[in-house]
Amino acid sequence: MAFLMRRLVRVITVVLFVTFFSYFLLNLLPGDPVDTIAPFATKEIKEAIRKENHLDRAVPVQYWFWVEKFVQGDLGYNYTPSSKNPVADDVKSHFPVSVQLVLYSILLTMLCAIPLGVFTAYAAGSRLDRGINTVLFGAFSIPDFAIGLLLAYFVGVKLGWLPNGGYKPFGSGLWTHARTMILPVISLAIAQIAGFTRVLRSDMIATLQEDFITMAKSKGISGKRVLWRHALRPSSLTLLTVAGLNVGALIGGTVVIEAIFNLPGMGLILTSAIRGRQFIALQSTVAIIAIGYVLINVMIDLLYTVLDPRVRNVS
Repeated sequence: MAFLMRRLVRVITVVLFVTFFSYFLLNLLPGDPVDTIAPFATKEIKEAIRKENHLDRAVPVQYWFWVEKFVQGDLGYNYTPSSKNPVADDVKSHFPVSVQLVLYSILLTMLCAIPLGVFTAYAAGSRLDRGINTVLFGAFSIPDFAIGLLLAYFVGVKLGWLPNGGYKPFGSGLWTHARTMILPVISLAIAQIAGFTRVLRSDMIATLQEDFITMAKSKGISGKRVLWRHALRPSSLTLLTVAGLNVGALIGGTVVIEAIFNLPGMGLILTSAIRGRQFIALQSTVAIIAIGYVLINVMIDLLYTVLDPRVRNVS
């Protein structure tokens, strides 16, 4: 319980720090925030917007009122010359798409990286190992958006095997949904697979030289069991650490990939808020992304305690 409480305190502290820092940076942008939110509104409407969002107060006070609304589910509004649309409505419809994209990418990454990491560690130094590592090094150096553009053009346009844009939910059928997600997921996962495989391979090679591995082999335990039951588990801590740190890059990559494949995810809300200079909507979107990043890292911390219970005593 104490371990969970410490993690909870850290989560709240990090989220408050990140959201206040982003709020402060947004306030440093030149010009009146109300002019950027609703540039064509009348003077009376601008004054109403300013009071509604407490933009006539000091920045810490503005931030406090924003936090108070945010925790109640009020994420602000996207303002247009004739109306204002709740950001929460956009998040409800767009957030699941981004979550699916990130989860599918992580799942594909782990399904590929773990077997490749174990195999290349077992065959370390062989021609096959060197060949696989050369391919992985090349894949790791290619940006996500470049992979996405190549897949969209060759697989989607030239070959016509898969749609190169658009999104279909689960309700449209599993295969119909999968067809619209395959190319975006692969675009995000390729570089991650390369990086995770190299990390796991390095740790596995070191683990396979430990005394307890030699003892397991001397007892007649099969090579496969030694690899998967004895060597993989202690070699996974660094992999989990890298996975947690890469979540930020993965979330950032979804913004570009969603634009390439025309997916209605959080990236669409973020880019629309930036283009429309919607101050409050942008802040709320950044906060949601930050909370998602922090929560995923907390889940990884909890996985540490499963793989190695000694972590509870030092965290």
